[in-house]
Amino acid sequence: MDNTITLSFVDKKNILSPGELEDRCRQAAPVLARAVAGDPRYQDFTGWRTVDESASPERVAFLQEQAARVRADADVFVTIGIGGSNQSSRAAIKALRPKDGPVMLWAGNTISAREMADTLETLDGYRSVYIDCIAKNFETLEPGIAFRVLRQYLEKRYGEAEAAKRIFATGTPGSTLHQLCKDHGYTFLTFPERVGGRFSVISDVGLFPMAVAGIDIGEITAGMRQMRDRLFAEGAEENIALRYAVLRKLLLEKGYALEMLSFFEPRLDFFAKWWVQTFAESEGKEDTALYPIVSSNSEDLHAVGQYVQQGRPVIIETFLTVRERDASVRIPPEPKKDYFDYLTGKDFWDINEAARKGTFAAHSQRGIPCLEFSIPAIDARTLGQLYYYFIFSCYLSCELLGVNPFDQPGVEAYKHQMFQLLGKY
Repeated sequence: MDNTITLSFVDKKNILSPGELEDRCRQAAPVLARAVAGDPRYQDFTGWRTVDESASPERVAFLQEQAARVRADADVFVTIGIGGSNQSSRAAIKALRPKDGPVMLWAGNTISAREMADTLETLDGYRSVYIDCIAKNFETLEPGIAFRVLRQYLEKRYGEAEAAKRIFATGTPGSTLHQLCKDHGYTFLTFPERVGGRFSVISDVGLFPMAVAGIDIGEITAGMRQMRDRLFAEGAEENIALRYAVLRKLLLEKGYALEMLSFFEPRLDFFAKWWVQTFAESEGKEDTALYPIVSSNSEDLHAVGQYVQQGRPVIIETFLTVRERDASVRIPPEPKKDYFDYLTGKDFWDINEAARKGTFAAHSQRGIPCLEFSIPAIDARTLGQLYYYFIFSCYLSCELLGVNPFDQPGVEAYKHQMFQLLGKY
């Protein structure tokens, strides 16, 4: 199987002039060169860039050993985290759907009383519960209060000594979370200091929950390295990460406001949520950037398809398509008249492909700028490639926009108001 990820662009309205993309890619070559070499301006935030700094083979082996200990006993495993601490591993687990191992649950990504109450009730139905609290500096409210509730739940249920064996925490060495682990005997994993939350899939943060779920994180990191090597080797004009970043910048300059990630495999729903956060939180500064949205099809075609086809022409559409046929369900004959005889004998896979191709044709013919990422399969190695690809592309895109890829000052506005209401200060 050809495992190459490809990028293509269809521009029926001739929004870009001939050679415009290639010219801008050549102009952006210094941006690519700095990213490949390691820009000293961002040396405190690019621990993910080489892959090996935060996810070396030795570290992967250690995480697999820790995960094996959990898998040998756990009936259910709760990942506590929000943002990148939640989305990265959840995206892979939901996409790959490993069949064996503990039930995977998530907490600390909401402050809904109903959700927490339901989680506690669910845990009561399992014999053996393990948790992992992921928080870089242990200052974010959602995972902080969820961790307090859930570790007290474990202590009440199993006693403090047994509970300590079931509690993992992933944070920065020297943080309050690290101290809690040392004081109470919890297993501490590392949230690398040089890696921010939305880039943390290339670290213990994303890899450990994946390993607990039963995903081969060796294949995930192999895919990351494969894409790293490709992007570091490709020149400016053919580099698919730079071409993507440049295309997005050009279309933004020409008045487009939103980028919609469209796909026809619902397994990618949570990968899309990770993609949204990666770009929205990295780029959305200084009154610029495309607003990232998602269309999970064919369901969402029946919600937003009308707008995309005939609404305001402000959307660019990025299709994520899968080449490998990995399941087969054929439409059986039916003696009762139901008006679907024209589909008898056809496979769901082929019907889905017809919907995808028809959507792409209709939207591109309307004049919507359509990009297509074609991926070989939904498997661990391909997901590793996609994680690294979009992180690196986002980094380049921020550079082209002139914004810092690694901060999020706007997040503090709502936090300030919330903490005032809660009496923190």
